Amino acid sequence: MDLSPFETDNSVSCRLASQIPDVCRTEDCCLGIDEAGRGPVLGPMVYGICFCPVSKKQELKESKVADSKTLTEAERENLFQKLDEAKSYIGWALHIISPNTISTSMLQRSKYNLNALSHDSAIDLVQFALDSGVQLKEVFVDTVGPADKYEEKLSKRFPGIEVTVRPKADSLFPIVSAASICAKVARDHVVKGWNFAEDLGEVDSAYGSGYPSDPKTKAWLLKCLDPVFGYPQFVRFSWSTAQTLMDSKGVTVHWDDDDEDGEKAAQRHNNRSMLAYFSASAGGNDQNPTRQTHRFFTERRLKSLDTL
Repeated sequence: MDLSPFETDNSVSCRLASQIPDVCRTEDCCLGIDEAGRGPVLGPMVYGICFCPVSKKQELKESKVADSKTLTEAERENLFQKLDEAKSYIGWALHIISPNTISTSMLQRSKYNLNALSHDSAIDLVQFALDSGVQLKEVFVDTVGPADKYEEKLSKRFPGIEVTVRPKADSLFPIVSAASICAKVARDHVVKGWNFAEDLGEVDSAYGSGYPSDPKTKAWLLKCLDPVFGYPQFVRFSWSTAQTLMDSKGVTVHWDDDDEDGEKAAQRHNNRSMLAYFSASAGGNDQNPTRQTHRFFTERRLKSLDTL
């Protein structure tokens, strides 16, 4: 599995896919959807789809695919290899949702919660398969939220396709199990080989499973917390685990602008208010053409404005 498109810039999300088997463009196909990494405070969430002709369901079942959570890492790797080698009739695609994307989505002013992010990712992957020419007739999904409402939503979005949404679908339908394995293998590889964009020196890689309840993860979060800047983008800032630690261990910042008129507070301290600073920068008075914008702003496509 070539993860280099995501590893080149792991601050943004990325879609990866296998070749589309020719038979999937001519025969009725089934497709399964599942995710890996919904709960961890570290690393990405990966949504995966796997699809094959309906006529190949039995062959897929005989390959002994199962819910990825019930398999060892070696078993998952072996099964993914088998799925990838069956490229004459099995295809897959992944949406790797970066922790940075998750954090900014959940913390932005107009909240975009994890369920909405999950639903949209699943819909985008189904649409990708359709746009690639896959003749979808059946879609099986591991539910996020109430199964009946999710099933109704997908059925309306994709009329003509029989949609089945069930809890624990990864243990009920082999095609969902296959999607679960693809997603889990990808996430494991990404987490193990995470490229820290921040200059952190020698980074301790013993961060455990990434789940908030894991003692190794807790210890890593405590060790890697910067009291001013918080965490690297490997950490989901929107998780309560990270927020609690930052609140208790981080430096408290007091903004005078919150307590009184910004200009008056700034003058009292012989300084400028934040509004005046950004207005001046946007207006060009204080612009320095040789100064580079910090990556925090460029990654989020933020620009200074002096008027609305």
